[in-house]
Amino acid sequence: MHKIILENISHSYADKMVLDDFSFSFEQGKTTYLIGPSGCGKTTVLRLIAGLETPLQGIIRVNGTIVSHKGEVVVQPHLRKIGFVFQDLALWPHFTVYKNIAFGLKERKEKAIKEKVSALLEMFHIEDKAKKYPHQLSGGQKQMVAIARSLVLKPEILLMDEPLANIDVKLKEDILQHLKELQQKQDFTMVFVTHEHNESLDAADRILIMNAGKIEASGSKNDIIRSNNDFVKSFIKF
Repeated sequence: MHKIILENISHSYADKMVLDDFSFSFEQGKTTYLIGPSGCGKTTVLRLIAGLETPLQGIIRVNGTIVSHKGEVVVQPHLRKIGFVFQDLALWPHFTVYKNIAFGLKERKEKAIKEKVSALLEMFHIEDKAKKYPHQLSGGQKQMVAIARSLVLKPEILLMDEPLANIDVKLKEDILQHLKELQQKQDFTMVFVTHEHNESLDAADRILIMNAGKIEASGSKNDIIRSNNDFVKSFIKF
């Protein structure tokens, strides 16, 4: 089943076309990596799915429901059950790690908040940072807090805009492993923007190569390696 479907999406900023008649379907419970040069539209795809922006043309469906239709918002962002980990992480500097993660749960007035937050603190090995503030954390620790803050709400879709950039390989592998384990348990769909062109792509079920607002190739890592597309062969280095 397709969790997210983008149909004939066009979007621009000022007079620059960023996505041009873009169509793609993201499968339920799978991880799709979006790869391409800066400015090719990767982050825009995430923002349109989340509802942070509305496409000028085209239709977006989430779980069978139209959420955006030809320039109009049909379902508001907070009702789409989507978690978003931004590239700049967007942690609240005046909140402790615990409060950053717990914030969404408190807004929803959910029960067992302490247990839910503690479980993620333990999973990401940052229990001892619960009372720390973002400025007291390393870059990798901040990234784990941002991911935990999105996961604690148990989203049906998790969008990630290069949240693992600039951290060491071992930590990146650990975080990807945690995400994969959680995805298998909770069956959420993940869309992951990255510049990585190496072995970390093994975590992807499907890879989508973008260029100038269009799709150059898509498929498994092996499909991409075997691609005869000239752009893909020049851009991707395995």
